[in-house]
Amino acid sequence: MRTINMSTAKATLSQLVAALEAGQEIEIIIARHNKPVARLLPMGQPSKTTTRIGVAAGKFEVPESIDLHNAEVLKHFTGQAC
Repeated sequence: MRTINMSTAKATLSQLVAALEAGQEIEIIIARHNKPVARLLPMGQPSKTTTRIGVAAGKFEVPESIDLHNAEVLKHFTGQAC
């Protein structure tokens, strides 16, 4: 993983993309004023944030009665019943 500043990224975008396509780079971090602000990744490589789905799986149980008070909640929010 390489970090480059914004001006270098602008000037060398074609080369950066070629390095990703060739597998020479896995990820390139783009920084502005030495602060990372973006990641350049090859297509098809999932982002690390995609693993969040299901993060709470098995952590709690939803009770059968979860929808029991929906009409009352709707009335409190809108003044109307279902």
